Amino acid sequence: MLTIDGLTHVYPNGTRALDAVSLTVPRGMFGLLGPNGAGKSTLMRAIATLQLPTAGEIRFGDGPAAIDVRRDPARLRAVLGYLPQDFGVYPRVSAYEMLDHLAVLKGLAARGERRETIEALLQQVNLWEVRRKSIAGFSGGMRQRFGIAQALIGRPQLVIVDEPTAGLDPEERNRFNNLLAEIGEQVVVILSTHIVDDVAALCQRMAIIADGRIVVQGVPGELLGALAGRVWRRVVPRAALERLRDEHHVISTRLRGGATQVHVLADAPPGADFEPATATLEDVYFATLTAHRLAASPAAA
Repeated sequence: MLTIDGLTHVYPNGTRALDAVSLTVPRGMFGLLGPNGAGKSTLMRAIATLQLPTAGEIRFGDGPAAIDVRRDPARLRAVLGYLPQDFGVYPRVSAYEMLDHLAVLKGLAARGERRETIEALLQQVNLWEVRRKSIAGFSGGMRQRFGIAQALIGRPQLVIVDEPTAGLDPEERNRFNNLLAEIGEQVVVILSTHIVDDVAALCQRMAIIADGRIVVQGVPGELLGALAGRVWRRVVPRAALERLRDEHHVISTRLRGGATQVHVLADAPPGADFEPATATLEDVYFATLTAHRLAASPAAA
């Protein structure tokens, strides 16, 4: 289990990227959702010991053997697998050679142990057939699967993946998500993303971060339950959208077939032209962000 308590990070220019973040992350897949600039990557770097936060605590494990991440980062690195949003490799080196090099850096000194580890990982991420191909020739999805392979060297107990499916085509994204789901059965996996569907498909627990703060966390099904019977939809002309925003709690708009579909949050039907909509995790996400922004606006102060 990963426990984060009151984590705050302020950059030298005064930007407060994290503001008293507290989370409990059990074994399994945990989704961290948030828009760009919300603080997701700063939080991931702090957990991965790549950035020392200004204040707060991070602990991994239970009982007396739990790791105090801020005080003893080396202990966490020994059990950590990390796939950042952007990771660099030597482009002309083959996948096998690069994994071998990284395995040495992670402490697998015995040649036989490294060979067994690398061969198993390449099979697991479906890159065995291209193991001798240079990484420069890999597609985006293949590079991400290679990134997972390097993150799994040494059998980590905590795996962090930051925006792993951004830019992948649907087939590669599905393949990558299946791989993450398999990994998440055994260890703590944190999936940081702005893609709601990935969290809906994979994660047993989740949190939404905005402006460096955790604004909601819980089980996706329970969060969906809070919106049951409260989401309404209607197709409107674009010219009517601003008036609708003034009259109702609009949580999202989407262009479908040349028309604008509006989702409104209300306890009762907001009008005769609205029909009930089955709430999705995307509705939870947009409703949460809308409420947060309204609460933070000067008019609400």
